[in-house]
Amino acid sequence: MTGPTAADGLVRICLDRPPRVASVGVGVHGTSALREVFRLPDLWQLHLYRYEGELTVDGAVYAIRPGHVSLAPPGALVEYRYRGRSEHLYAHLEIPDSGPRSIVPVMQNAGARAPVLADLLQQAVAVAPRNHARACAEVWAALWRVAELAAPGGGAERGSGPVASAVAHVEAHLAEPLTVPEVALAAGVSHNHLIRLFRAELGVTVVAYIRRRRMEQARHLLRASTLSIPAVAASVGIADLQAFNKACRRELGASPRAIRAVTR
Repeated sequence: MTGPTAADGLVRICLDRPPRVASVGVGVHGTSALREVFRLPDLWQLHLYRYEGELTVDGAVYAIRPGHVSLAPPGALVEYRYRGRSEHLYAHLEIPDSGPRSIVPVMQNAGARAPVLADLLQQAVAVAPRNHARACAEVWAALWRVAELAAPGGGAERGSGPVASAVAHVEAHLAEPLTVPEVALAAGVSHNHLIRLFRAELGVTVVAYIRRRRMEQARHLLRASTLSIPAVAASVGIADLQAFNKACRRELGASPRAIRAVTR
């Protein structure tokens, strides 16, 4: 095991060489049981969350919130408590045990970096069946970003604030109707102020960001899952199939069926 977690809530990882990814995917829990306890003797567990719940790692309890990321070491006794259907991105992996080590909290708020982590893990999910080496590379890049969150100036300043709060709210509610006033309320600022902040920090409007994230998630689900096209549309907040078809053609350049056919 590379560094305990129970004593100080920290793990110590070596990132000089890529990890070996044993499994990467989208986990759906909380549908049949609201509590799960397990241990992976030889594998690290990296999770990026889209729900609220509770995680216990070797007796230490951590709150789960949308946009939070956790890293549990091999052999840790892990307990999850869910509040209903809960979905997260995960990677189970071996991390090299030699070289300089980065100290990383077991649980962190990725804030505005959560979408970047999600993109990297989604890419790993999409390519893993065909290109294991690239999947390892994508997860390696995600691990570096997780480690940087804990670095001085890496998380607190850029992972907090109104834009980070707005992004976290959007990421947690992509499957629901979203309006700019609602997102601004979640971020604690006015509608107009949030629009200005988004343009300044992300270079896009709030509406454009929501549209882009929905379409990125739709593309991922169409290519990497067996969900029906209506289910994919609903999962990204577009219940009307005609509207979903038009959005895919406009934003992704092809119909949902054509996007799915790329990986068939």
